[in-house]
Amino acid sequence: MPDYDDHHLDDDSERGPSKSELKREKQALQDLGKEIMALPKGIFQRLPLSEDMREAMALYLRLKQNEARRRQLQFIGKHMQNEDVAAIQGVLEQVGNESKIFRQHFHRLEQLRDQLIAEGDSALGAALEEFPDLNRQELRTLIRQAHKERAEHKPPAASRKLFRYLREHTGIGDPG
Repeated sequence: MPDYDDHHLDDDSERGPSKSELKREKQALQDLGKEIMALPKGIFQRLPLSEDMREAMALYLRLKQNEARRRQLQFIGKHMQNEDVAAIQGVLEQVGNESKIFRQHFHRLEQLRDQLIAEGDSALGAALEEFPDLNRQELRTLIRQAHKERAEHKPPAASRKLFRYLREHTGIGDPG
């Protein structure tokens, strides 16, 4: 019987990644490419992509046939290995955080607006304490109009106006 060196077979460092691992990595890069192509143009422009990758992604978006799109996506996944994936994911994470902060600010403004409409003058005093730059008279007028619209089941034009006023004058949602 031949003398096999069993411990040599257990040494994974010399073998490299398995076929399954390579397949998962390839799929992850394709998925990243697909995620990138679904982004709005402004965010897409912020990504550190080579010109070749941008062209490959633009071609994918122009293709209509499923098979052609599938092949192009494979091409994108293969060439995504040449891109700085860590930098791309960093930008995507930053965009995600910005979006989360935006949603939090938007929600805070909605709450403030709804509270002002529902509670009237009692909420107005608290809002003026928190945000001294607000104009009491203008706010009261907007609140009254929004309250009247709700009571009459009209479209919320004054409510939107109140929201815009709060967004512009409270500093909630301002960058920096």
